[in-house]
Amino acid sequence: MVQTIPATEVTLGELKQSFGLRQAQDLTFFSEWSEDNTTLSEAERHLLDRVKANFLELMEDPPMLENSVKMVVLAPLLDLGGFYHKPFRIETETSVGVELEDEGVLIRGRIDVLVLKNRLWLLVIESKRSDFAVTRAIPQALAYMLGNPEMNQPTFGMITNGNEFLFLKATHQPRAEYANSRLFSLLNPSNELYGVLQILKRLGGEAIANG
Repeated sequence: MVQTIPATEVTLGELKQSFGLRQAQDLTFFSEWSEDNTTLSEAERHLLDRVKANFLELMEDPPMLENSVKMVVLAPLLDLGGFYHKPFRIETETSVGVELEDEGVLIRGRIDVLVLKNRLWLLVIESKRSDFAVTRAIPQALAYMLGNPEMNQPTFGMITNGNEFLFLKATHQPRAEYANSRLFSLLNPSNELYGVLQILKRLGGEAIANG
């Protein structure tokens, strides 16, 4: 009999034990988040300033629910990143199941937002309410990323609660590895949405360049 576990209850330890998942020690494994080769226009910066201002104002009346985070913060970022246009496609509430071999366990959940290029997964996005620490969602996001049917392709993830943003990269081959970016926060004096959008643009640009 197969035991089904909600992805929200999976721990990082379980993923490491079941998939042999390890955190990459090579700093070049996830260089996509730290590269500084994407510039933003003045219009893009102005729009991101408005997004930050809107979020901070809504934070004055907590809690800011998950759907509000998607509408106020995530939707503008995906738009500015170009993900609403071909060759990209957006899916929401995508069901995914990850089976633990020889253990009779199935991890099942729904990806909040999935960005695809053709049929290839590009970006798994997990959105949480504003009072939820993004670090708590790392095992859940990684479980979804390990469910990528294209196991020879790296998968990228982004976790956000509207205020904080964390990017992930995971691979299956030649071994199961993952790494994370630094934590971006709107509570910092500068507008860290600039850096978030730059990473999104790099991921989209590399996907197009790689065909």
